[in-house]
Amino acid sequence: MDRTIHEQVVEDLYAEALMLADDARAAFDLRDEASRGNSPDNVRIALSVEGLRTTTRVMHVLAWLLNQRAYQSGELSKTQLRRHGTLGAERPSDPANMELLEPATRMLIRETERLHARVARLDEEMRAQDENGSAAVSAMQDRIAQAFGRG
Repeated sequence: MDRTIHEQVVEDLYAEALMLADDARAAFDLRDEASRGNSPDNVRIALSVEGLRTTTRVMHVLAWLLNQRAYQSGELSKTQLRRHGTLGAERPSDPANMELLEPATRMLIRETERLHARVARLDEEMRAQDENGSAAVSAMQDRIAQAFGRG
C-alpha cells in the first residue's frame, strides 16, 4: 500500500506521541514521589501541575492523530474529521514550576510542547487547505492557463 506524505507524517508523529506518553507516565508517577516524601511541597505541587498539563497535552495530540488515522482508513468522513478532529488548546508550562523540576523532566515537558506545536501547525495548514482548496485550485488553473497562453 502506498502512503501519502501526510499519512507517513501522521504515523511518525503518532509513534513519537506514544513514546512521549509513556515517558510522561513514568516521569510523573507520583506514587514513587509520595513514598519517598523527600521533596518539598512546592516541588510536589509543581510536579503534579506540570504532569497534568503534560499528559493532557500529549493526550490531545494523540486524539488528533487517532482522528487523522481514522479518516485515512475511511472510518471518519471529511465532515466528521472537521467537526470532531480539532486539536485541544495548548496549556504551556509555568516557568516558575519548571525551575523547580529536574532537568530531565523539564526536557520531557519541552518535547511535548514542541510536539503539540508541530501538530498545531499541521492542523492549521490542513484547515487552511480545506478552506482555500477550491479557490487555490482555481487560482492555479488560471496561472497555468495564463502561462501557456503567453508562451
